[in-house]
Amino acid sequence: MTPAVCNPTPGAQGEYAGLLVIKAYHESRGDHHRNVILIPISAHGTNPASAAMCGFKIVIVACDDKGNIDVADMRSKAEQYKDSLAGLMVTYPSTHGVFEETINEICQLIHDNGGQVYMDGANMNAQVGLTSPGNIGADVCHLNLHKTFAIPHGGGGPGMGPICVKSQLAPFLPSHPVHATGGATPIHAVSAAPYGSASILLISYAYIKMLGNVGLKKSTEYAILNANYMKARLEKEYKILYTGTNGTCAHEFIVDLRPFKAFGIEAEDVAKRLMDFGFHAPTLSFPVAGTLMIEPTESEDKAELDRFCDALLFIRKEIEEVIQGQSDAKDNILKHAPHTQWVITADEWTRPYSRQAAAFPLDWVKANKFWPTVSRVNNTAGDRHLVCTCEPMESYM
Repeated sequence: MTPAVCNPTPGAQGEYAGLLVIKAYHESRGDHHRNVILIPISAHGTNPASAAMCGFKIVIVACDDKGNIDVADMRSKAEQYKDSLAGLMVTYPSTHGVFEETINEICQLIHDNGGQVYMDGANMNAQVGLTSPGNIGADVCHLNLHKTFAIPHGGGGPGMGPICVKSQLAPFLPSHPVHATGGATPIHAVSAAPYGSASILLISYAYIKMLGNVGLKKSTEYAILNANYMKARLEKEYKILYTGTNGTCAHEFIVDLRPFKAFGIEAEDVAKRLMDFGFHAPTLSFPVAGTLMIEPTESEDKAELDRFCDALLFIRKEIEEVIQGQSDAKDNILKHAPHTQWVITADEWTRPYSRQAAAFPLDWVKANKFWPTVSRVNNTAGDRHLVCTCEPMESYM
């Protein structure tokens, strides 16, 4: 692939830029009618959103029972839309936490039917030093610097999603009206700054230089090892939703909490209870509702991985008490989590479990207690009321 262009800022904007490049490529060849993008059902939610913003028609491809892309459905859709196929958006390893073993075949299917392959680079931290987007057959990808290359993720800092392309797409890389960037026949700028959030590029550059080829590969290997170590500890008590043919995962794995729903325990209850142990919950109900997706990365030591596993295994015992009827299905420690300092120190305590069990479930929590500041809130209500329902300012005058 050619060197990356750093015009896009977050990863989603990288998707947008990459798809615009694919669109410009087809139009340069007179293929204005190529407007269909295939997207597996396991894709990140930003994938169909980005495709829609670029004016593409979205066609969903199914996954099989093991979480892999259904190759037969992919072949059927690629051939059905071969005259209008613009490309495929695919995440590798998949969002289900497995390496798609048929990825080369899938990419070839798209090429054989006239399309280009966009690879979502969100999971590059399972690729660096071991494989690459070019090796699997991708034509364009974005790199999540805020995930793979040391930039704070999510609310911790700005995103950065430079895109890399193969030679046939290089002429269409984004331009900028002030500073010369992009290819010979570029698309318009996708960011106000020619190099996006340029200051954070220095951090990624330093990270890469300090680790070198050997260190970057080792980081990837540790990310995969850490995930498989945690999976091995947790799969004795929890169902792991998807694994590869050899029983392993990639850099992340999905803990299926749906079996406990019949006993009144939701995935959200486990996520909130983790806060009492000092942990922010991993990804909740994505890409599968009622699950937790755990992605330890390479940055945590074994002791921290064990603490997180110990917390989840202890929570599993609390779930079992509900299943066995030892704890009430509605009035239990999971349903009331998290427990704030104000709740624990209140004069009145009417709950059917001790304050000690609520706030200090394991000995190591006592030595390094993190107190949640807010008890349970109604997340669904907040999601559904996007407009402020506060009284007007006049009412306070």
